[in-house]
Amino acid sequence: MPELPEVETTRRGLLPHVEGQQVSGVLLRRADLRWPIPPEVASLLPGQRIDSIRRRAKYLLLDTTAGSALLHLGMSGSLRVLPANTPVRTHDHVDISLGNQRVLRFNDPRRFGCLLWQPPGELHPLLARLGPEPLSDDFDGDGLFARSRGRSAPVKTFLMDQVVVVGVGNIYAAEALFIAGISPMRAAGSISRRRYQALADAVKAILAHAIERGGTTLRDFISPDGAPGYFEQELLVYGRDGLPCKRCGRALTQANIGQRTSVWCTHCQR
Repeated sequence: MPELPEVETTRRGLLPHVEGQQVSGVLLRRADLRWPIPPEVASLLPGQRIDSIRRRAKYLLLDTTAGSALLHLGMSGSLRVLPANTPVRTHDHVDISLGNQRVLRFNDPRRFGCLLWQPPGELHPLLARLGPEPLSDDFDGDGLFARSRGRSAPVKTFLMDQVVVVGVGNIYAAEALFIAGISPMRAAGSISRRRYQALADAVKAILAHAIERGGTTLRDFISPDGAPGYFEQELLVYGRDGLPCKRCGRALTQANIGQRTSVWCTHCQR
């Protein structure tokens, strides 16, 4: 699944092509993706100016006076800005036509993504309980420490809880825990405030670096300009089961934590 850096890369790639553009039409080639597409998308979005394109967690919002189109890329979705006459491919489910003779096209082979609607002045239920953004000042070690008290779940599961902090998926949770030297198996409630500050710092650093490098290249993800991300080559633990730890040289360990594959160094992470 595209993680926060991939979604932020998409937002930044779309921004200069979409912001300020008038929507001239919406074409829905199917009535649903993961959920039914609300009728407001086709009835209210045409004729509106896209004032901004925002990211909240892994959701993208196209803001207009009439409301916001709320998009999620799901497991395999992508958004591209293309010339209006670009031939339609399989799984091109939605076209949002723009006044600059281009089209914002949503392709989603597995249909785990979504296109929903948020009325002005309201907060969509999917966004209502989300935690702080990891790159904001609201996210720090003190907050992690306070939320973790009494929690017996593994710290990796805790870190991936979207109520605790948004957008830290499997890849970046594994990488941040390695940088902070914390075993993903440790009970969340057993970790000190000092170590949580190190973890918060690691999350911020790894996400900022991944965004700068264009996100992680996943099989189904292509950035809006057609160029893949280049961060994958620098991963320290994710996907490296059995390979030497880049710090100590010992073989990395793999196990399932919260039904997600986890890789870590049992020597460097305690």
